[in-house]
Amino acid sequence: MVSAVTEESRPAAEEPGRQAAPQSPDHIAEALRARIRSGEFAPASRLPTQRELAEQFGASRAAIRHALAQLEREGYLGARGRGAPAQVTAPAPDAPRPADVELADRIALAFQAEHVSIDAFSLTTETLNSALAAPLIAVSAGELRPRSISVRVLLPSPGIHPAFPRLVSDPTDPRPITRLQRITRTFSASLRHQLGSLAERGLVQQVKVEIRTVEVTPLQKLYLLNDLEALTGYYQVVTRTVEFENEELEIYDVLGLSSKIFRASRDKDSRDEQDAAFVAESRLWFESLWSTIAEPVTLG
Repeated sequence: MVSAVTEESRPAAEEPGRQAAPQSPDHIAEALRARIRSGEFAPASRLPTQRELAEQFGASRAAIRHALAQLEREGYLGARGRGAPAQVTAPAPDAPRPADVELADRIALAFQAEHVSIDAFSLTTETLNSALAAPLIAVSAGELRPRSISVRVLLPSPGIHPAFPRLVSDPTDPRPITRLQRITRTFSASLRHQLGSLAERGLVQQVKVEIRTVEVTPLQKLYLLNDLEALTGYYQVVTRTVEFENEELEIYDVLGLSSKIFRASRDKDSRDEQDAAFVAESRLWFESLWSTIAEPVTLG
């Protein structure tokens, strides 16, 4: 979770009159998100104009618009009128948020533990890779110092014909599945490499990454963090156009990054016994697959 931003810790690009390198939309969104959470920008207040923000961050107006659109999707900002400064409408604490946002926040907190464990069941590891980016940077910088990291991932078997993705005009066309397999291999290899490098560089004493497959099409995703909380989200099927081998394909696909995530905890912030029971049952469900029908995968 992002802490309050002080004048000392605020990025240099936010300091009036100081010139700094242009910042990306993601960095701009993160800085504004932190200022909203800290109360600097209170609910119902308005942000500076896009021109003023562009000057503060040393960024283009396009980058500012992209960052504001991201915060609007997350519920931090209300719909913007043309030319009007964005109004702060911080999301309710218990409101579900997009998977990439919620998982990133929860994994950042999980990495504050001495021993970090993450179990994931999903279509690919794209959302997990994205959520791990900031904690891995923090570990590299010495800001987080876990002694061990254990990650187990369950993915659909490459040998099955999954329910999605599939070509809208021809469900038997193998190209959408071939594309999915390439994406899965890329993100899985990246996950292993990034986590493994922490041990190779002596930053974490013990790192273990295991990936297994099961012969099912995931209809929802599940993340278990430090055996204390479960994050779940549903895959909703959409029609979209993707590029594959220089050709545009209209496919039925799922968008995991933007799916809403629901959280249950058995830690001190557990809401009730049902909350804790859901985490325990999710753990048993994951273990039942992992220890029986799941097969180890070798990445090419």
